[in-house]
Amino acid sequence: MTACLCIHGFTGSPMEVEPLAEYIQKHTNWECVIPTLPGHGNELSLKGIMYNEWIQHAEEALKDLLKRHEIVYVVGFSMGGLIASYLATKFPIKKLILLSAAAYYVNFTQLHQDIRIICADFFKGRIRENEQYNRYMNKIKSTPLAATIQFRKLVQYVKPLLANIHVPTLIAQGEKDGIVPLKSASYIYNTIRAENKKMICVEESKHLICHCEKRETLFQEIITFLEEPS
Repeated sequence: MTACLCIHGFTGSPMEVEPLAEYIQKHTNWECVIPTLPGHGNELSLKGIMYNEWIQHAEEALKDLLKRHEIVYVVGFSMGGLIASYLATKFPIKKLILLSAAAYYVNFTQLHQDIRIICADFFKGRIRENEQYNRYMNKIKSTPLAATIQFRKLVQYVKPLLANIHVPTLIAQGEKDGIVPLKSASYIYNTIRAENKKMICVEESKHLICHCEKRETLFQEIITFLEEPS
C-alpha cells in the first residue's frame, strides 16, 4: 500500500494542499493525510508554540503512515516544504514533493494580496468573498511576533540539512510567487543531493500553488513523478 503525507504552511491549514490531496485520492488508491500543525487551522493559536512542535507533529503523522504502508511519499507546501525536507533526511520515505518551499523568509504583505485574489476567484459573491478574505487577514494579523520568529528559526534549522536529501525530489514554484522568491526553489534544487530531481516553474501561479489555474496539470506531473521508477 501507498500513502502520501501533505504538510501545509505557516499560519495556514490543510486547505492549502487539499486540492492536491483530493486529486491524488481521485486518481490513485493511496491514503492521503494532511495533519493540522500545532497552533494552526481555521483559528490560529500560535502563542507559546515552538518550531520543534510543528516538526514533531509531522513526524508522528509520518511514523504512523510508515507503520501501515510500504511506500510513503511526503509533500510539503511553503513552510511545510521545510518540514518535509527535514523528514526526508530522517525517515525512509520514497520520494519528496516541495511546493513553494520557503527556504527564504515569507513576504507577508504579498501573502495578503495573493489571498485576496484567491478569494475573489473562488468566491464570486461579494459578501462571501469579503468574509473569506477578512478571515484570512485576521488570521495573519493575529500572528504573534514570537511565532514569526519560530518560523525563521525553522528555516535556519532546516537549510543546513538540505544537502542530506538523497531521495527523488520534485520542486514546484509559482512563476509569480511574490511571497517565496523563485531563488528559493533554485537554492533547494542546487543544494539537495538527489540524483533524481526535477524543478517545475508554473506559469502565472502565485504562492498558493495548489489553487492556481494550472493546478491539474501540476498535479498530474506530481503523480507521474511519484509513480515512475526511482
